[in-house]
Amino acid sequence: MDRRTFLTAAGTGAAALSLGAVSAPALAAPAVSASRAGVPHTSDTALLRRWFRDTYHSIEAMTTDLGLAADKIDVSGPGTPVPSRNTSPTNIGCGLWSTVAAAGLGVIDQDTMRRRLARTVSAVEHLERHHGFWLNWYDAHDGSVLTSWPDTGDPIRPFLSSVDNAWLITGLRIAADADPSLRPRVAALLATADWSYYYTPYDPADPVARPGQLRGGFWTDTGEPTGHHYGALNTEPRMASYLGIADGTLPGEHYWHMLRTLVPENGQEQPPQGTYDTIDGVRVWQGHYTYRGRKLVPTWGGSMFEALMVPLFVPETEWSPGSWGINHSRYVRSQIEHGLAETGYGYWGFSPSNVPEGGYQEYGVDAIGMQIDGYASNTDRTFVTYGEPLPPASAYTNGVVTPHASFLALPQARTEALANLKALARDFGAYDDRYGFRDSVNVGTGRVSDFVLALDQGMIAAALAQELRPGLLQRPFRTGGFASRVRPLLAKERFSIQP
Repeated sequence: MDRRTFLTAAGTGAAALSLGAVSAPALAAPAVSASRAGVPHTSDTALLRRWFRDTYHSIEAMTTDLGLAADKIDVSGPGTPVPSRNTSPTNIGCGLWSTVAAAGLGVIDQDTMRRRLARTVSAVEHLERHHGFWLNWYDAHDGSVLTSWPDTGDPIRPFLSSVDNAWLITGLRIAADADPSLRPRVAALLATADWSYYYTPYDPADPVARPGQLRGGFWTDTGEPTGHHYGALNTEPRMASYLGIADGTLPGEHYWHMLRTLVPENGQEQPPQGTYDTIDGVRVWQGHYTYRGRKLVPTWGGSMFEALMVPLFVPETEWSPGSWGINHSRYVRSQIEHGLAETGYGYWGFSPSNVPEGGYQEYGVDAIGMQIDGYASNTDRTFVTYGEPLPPASAYTNGVVTPHASFLALPQARTEALANLKALARDFGAYDDRYGFRDSVNVGTGRVSDFVLALDQGMIAAALAQELRPGLLQRPFRTGGFASRVRPLLAKERFSIQP
């Protein structure tokens, strides 16, 4: 299952579009929290540490003898769960940073961390690569390239994903920072990972075909690229953009060619408001949406991890408090109000996850994503049409809440996030004392997922590390090219969302 919904947009204009197959007051700029200031909170520390310990146990259970974190495990049975056959670059990256976090929080000792990191790096060194990047699916047990899905036998075309490679490279950078003996090996691995391979330089004569953005990826059997670029700025692929800008293989102007919203003449979730601005010589449409009286820059689908996975590592709120900092807080508030006020679920936190009854689906708050009929907050897909009356709460049947979304919201809404997680554990039994939170809950039926997924557990582990030991996993992204090339861009950002 490919968990990446391709970002597509059609049209023309100065924004360099990608082409492919109850009212609430606006929030003021957030004050610098204790976590951002480098001082952890102390309330609920014991509980958070227990949650981290059990979450890391799930990562351990998903990690094969080869050292690769598999995609998922089924934790519904009494015995030791068996890791799935498949793994991806994202899964492997999650395993790496979770292990560094476990050592930083005292769950494992430094020697154990070094052994585990070295084992994983050795496995990564032997995985088949193309153009310096890793393919999207491997056998987690022997490292071979998967050519068919283990569960169905359906064929898999070999694919190089820009966003998935970004998360593996994030994990490798964190591993090298934590264990200096790995730095030469990681440097050798990354020496040929040139992000310009995915980049289509901007051409003002044809901004649709040449938008100054990253391709979703390439199929290596034919060399064919995806028909889309990752155009939306406030989505998780911006981690690849930051990595490429930081290492100099992408130009800084690439950041300004990504989309805050689509330009007004293009169809999207709602007509955007905003203004054009010229920054570093690039004409930028600084658009925004309004949701429940709150101005914000949307994601593509309206999910939590699109907006808040990247700042687990890159300190966007600190480096851009008047734009990214405000937007992250408003995004979280919008998710909370959707779950508690609009739908009447009584719980909140919507992000792609395992469907409790089986399968995988993108979940989100439709109104805060650019895609028309994007990610709904329920399996039955209740959508909002801009300008029409909101559906009644009774229309939101089979709402699905995923715990990792609340963990991502800890920096912006700590009290609400902890209360939501405690309620999911108390009311549905969503917490497993062996392996942490199950992946998702159908809050209408009470059905809890049988699975935990490496991606979602990896986000939980990173979020808890940031809460309990602020900056632990951010160190590699505060120096070098991140400090000299990425930080100045974020300092210049001027989202059109001020009160």
